[in-house]
Amino acid sequence: MKTSKNVNRLVKISLLVAMAFILMLFEFPIPGFPPFLKLDFSDLPALIGGFALGPVAGVIIEGGKVILNLVFHGSYTGGVGEFANFLVGGSFVFVASYIYHKNKTKKNAIIGLIIGTIVMTIVGALFNYYILIPLYATIMGGMSNVIGFSAEGNSNIGSLVGIIVLGITPFNIIKGAIVSLITFVSYKRISPLISRENILAEQAIKKGA
Repeated sequence: MKTSKNVNRLVKISLLVAMAFILMLFEFPIPGFPPFLKLDFSDLPALIGGFALGPVAGVIIEGGKVILNLVFHGSYTGGVGEFANFLVGGSFVFVASYIYHKNKTKKNAIIGLIIGTIVMTIVGALFNYYILIPLYATIMGGMSNVIGFSAEGNSNIGSLVGIIVLGITPFNIIKGAIVSLITFVSYKRISPLISRENILAEQAIKKGA
């Protein structure tokens, strides 16, 4: 029985990883932001999975989509962008899911999504300032090149601090707000499908019919 539950859980996580990977392919820039900041909705399956299966499952989904993306498409940032995606998205998903699982109510979902967005924004700002953008700069040939590239999206950006204040921080707030809203509206409709314990048996019956 326990083995069956574990297998079902693994199947659900795998399906959500695949969905997140597919959504990761559809990204688009937002006017006024550095060109390397592109919005996608790949955090959505991870967040829904975290709400339904727990915060650890949500982080696993985040990691799985990034690994698949690296395997199938490589990285033009030397893995820095993918690591940033996992770090920032993972912090958002883990915190929001953890708070929601403490008490599964609409109020707690809202609190979790808000705090998750705040944590994601702080984590994104600190790690980009001290680690990620400096690493990205080594690939781009220097910090001046990163600043110049960022200024193509927003001419007011003229320093690393500018990238954080005018680029990274507002971008993560916007992304967190959009993903949170979609999750809040859609989760209760989707969760019954994820919560089914006999998903494998149902699929076997359908194939045998």
